[in-house]
Amino acid sequence: MSSTSSIENATSPLDWLEGTLLVIKENLPIFPANEYSKVADLVKNHLVRNQKTPENFFDYLNEKNSKRPIDNILLGFSLEHGIGTIPNLPKAFLEYQKAAKAKISFGQFFLGYCYDNGIGTSQDQGKAFELYSKAAEVGHLEAQYNLALCYDNGEGMIKNSEKAFELYSKATEAGHLKAQYNLAVCYDNGEGTIKNSEKAFELYSKAAEAGHLEAQYNLALCYNNGEGTIRNSEKAFELFSKVAEAGDLDSQYNLALFYANGKGTTKNSEKAFELYSKVAEAGDLDSQYNLALFYANGKGTTKNSEKAFELYSKVAEAGDLDSQYNLALFYANGKGTTKNSEKAFELYSKVAEAGDLDSQYNLALFYANGKGTTKNSEKAFKLYSKSAEVGHLGAQYNLALCYANGKGTTKNSEKAFELYSKAAEAGHLKAQYNLAVCYDNGEGTIRNSEKAFELYSKAAEAGHTEAQFELITCYEYGCGTTKNLVKVFKLHLKAAEAGDKDAQYKLGCCYLNGSGTTKDQTKALKYYLKAAMEGNFLAIYKFNLCFDSRLGEF
Repeated sequence: MSSTSSIENATSPLDWLEGTLLVIKENLPIFPANEYSKVADLVKNHLVRNQKTPENFFDYLNEKNSKRPIDNILLGFSLEHGIGTIPNLPKAFLEYQKAAKAKISFGQFFLGYCYDNGIGTSQDQGKAFELYSKAAEVGHLEAQYNLALCYDNGEGMIKNSEKAFELYSKATEAGHLKAQYNLAVCYDNGEGTIKNSEKAFELYSKAAEAGHLEAQYNLALCYNNGEGTIRNSEKAFELFSKVAEAGDLDSQYNLALFYANGKGTTKNSEKAFELYSKVAEAGDLDSQYNLALFYANGKGTTKNSEKAFELYSKVAEAGDLDSQYNLALFYANGKGTTKNSEKAFELYSKVAEAGDLDSQYNLALFYANGKGTTKNSEKAFKLYSKSAEVGHLGAQYNLALCYANGKGTTKNSEKAFELYSKAAEAGHLKAQYNLAVCYDNGEGTIRNSEKAFELYSKAAEAGHTEAQFELITCYEYGCGTTKNLVKVFKLHLKAAEAGDKDAQYKLGCCYLNGSGTTKDQTKALKYYLKAAMEGNFLAIYKFNLCFDSRLGEF
């Protein structure tokens, strides 16, 4: 028995042929054009469920003497996607053409699709637009959607966002999933209509519920940024997770960010590292950069400077400024690679040109110290000036030093004082100390012992050693404050316990003379010995003197 008669004896051909066409019609709006092969798979499943093989299906259509437009469409689809036969695109085109000539909207759509994508014929977007228009006029949903795409992208005609919006709206009303998503994008970006985040959110939600992955991703962004809805990190995390599972790289990257920062979920550096690794493998630069940070800091993985260096190098080659800057740091410090000041200088120069403040500052340091390049105080001064202007603290401090010492510019104590003031206000420790010195000595300003004392106190509290000693002097001689020998003793004690040999010597003197504390010759001897062992010559002399005079017990 021939394949044709076996088909005819099954059920009414009209029933199952129309059923097959319905499978195509219902699923085209769900899948992107580059995934129409999935619709073909659904057709094959439909045939199997109806006890028909794809080969019998194709033979039946192909051997019919008198073909209706429905037969031409199904035959064209079979030839395009290899259902029961070897794919033959030129023949598929001819079958679609026959259906289109009969003014069947589905035939017009498929023929338009062939012209649009160069399937079985030369690409001609003008003809595609014309055919989509014809099919859309009589209500063909996929044609309306594709026509909207033509207007949206200016394919086959002049770009017209308003017309695209109108067509997306029409197709959305009829339940077209892809149109629903694109309409949401229009509202989201204010394309062809007034921007409306709430409407975009509503449409993304609908399309996301129907399983549209891009809609789920954009809905996650809405929740993440609080656009069109209340910010909800947990909901965003949930949606990114869903889309990430389907292999979407952007979602995997965002999910990594959420795990890294404990956003919408418990912080999990290991999980973040795993996800960055996945996306980095696919060539994503942001993931490669973040992965480098993880390796550099031993976050979510074992610290590996060599691996970090390798990744920074890769991303730096693609022109990423942050990677170029970090790579310069690695070369400058010999981290993950051999120390190379020249290479570091070259990279800082590149990033500095793009206006990066830290690179300009580091480049200035290289010029100032002749590191990786010839020493050039004038060039260093210029670069410090650039960064200082926009508030870089280190640059402000170093620029003040340049003015204070006449390095790379004319000496200007007033300018140095002004810059120390700026940096000190912002909490720069060394600037606070140097500003105190300016007030103490009347450099670039009127001498003010009280102000000097105040600044020495601030810097000393933050652990500045020289400021601590200047503060001792202030208390010892009553400079800018009331003379206070008890304070002097306490400050010497603090520095001595931190291992400072000069403070140990001074503390010995305090105990010996009972200055600011109870006289204690044994303790005096103890601290003189400590300082002497560290090489303080005065302490050696005093220890020997006390020891010979039998002062204290040892």
